[in-house]
Amino acid sequence: MMILGFIITAVIAGKQLEPFSFERLVMVTGSVSIIAFVVTVVAVWGVESSVKTPVNSDRSPVDYVEQDVEKTAEPGGYKVALKNVWDEPDSRRFSVFVFISMLAYSAQDLILEPFAGAVFGMTPGQSTQLSGTQHGGVLVGMLMVALMTSIVGGKIFGSLRHWTMGGCIASACCLLLLAIGGQFSSVFPLKAMVFALGLSNGIFAVAAIGSMMDLVGRGARQREGVRMGMWGAAQAIAFGLGGVAATMAVDISRMATGDAAMAYGIVFAVQAVLFVWAAGLARGVYQPAPEETTGEFSPGRIALEMEG
Repeated sequence: MMILGFIITAVIAGKQLEPFSFERLVMVTGSVSIIAFVVTVVAVWGVESSVKTPVNSDRSPVDYVEQDVEKTAEPGGYKVALKNVWDEPDSRRFSVFVFISMLAYSAQDLILEPFAGAVFGMTPGQSTQLSGTQHGGVLVGMLMVALMTSIVGGKIFGSLRHWTMGGCIASACCLLLLAIGGQFSSVFPLKAMVFALGLSNGIFAVAAIGSMMDLVGRGARQREGVRMGMWGAAQAIAFGLGGVAATMAVDISRMATGDAAMAYGIVFAVQAVLFVWAAGLARGVYQPAPEETTGEFSPGRIALEMEG
């Protein structure tokens, strides 16, 4: 649903931005923000009221939560719990993989539309719709992995490690082609390549989420929440850092070279290197579980359901 929301918003907002003016830009972005706020309020409305105090008990739900935390909390507090999870080889490797891969993934988020405008001469409305094309590719990639792992399965098509590595390598290839394509803007098929990039991103992302669902239960018990928290923190830090670093790198490269296409190309090339690095990390990060080769377990499907 999240990806579908991106697609619908990008397509509709992009069309409403034409003909472009700053007043129209403010009106469209303000409308999108209001709609997003209303949808969020509706989504969480009544959630807290669904928590009820147990019958025949004077204690509140908070008392039960605190009691459970006291029973399951690891001695030494959060720092010790985090250190213990970091000392687990699988958890540590996956944290590094998440950080590097999401750094590469997020770096394109804030520069792809300006790239389309500065190098290919697209209007703001057209470049906004290009984002919908990319997320359409992401959705197709996710669906493809879910179907292949659940229906075909086997050692090759059922392997999350193979899908993760393949998605990272494919993303790197697309970014390199974008870096080169900026030099041939008059003939380069930008929309097709952006869709291919989204497809590759979707393959890697859903396979990585499926791997996370399997890896979270490996290791010492009662640490699942800390593992998820550590991986979530790695993803969040990388996502924020990637956007800031990419935009700064484009500005610096543009000042140094005086060529917009080359400046964006340099950043895309760096992203490609990061994706290749992530593919190498993925090779050792995830060892397939026995269920994965039987065709009875579909982590891709589970990951897709989580995305929805």
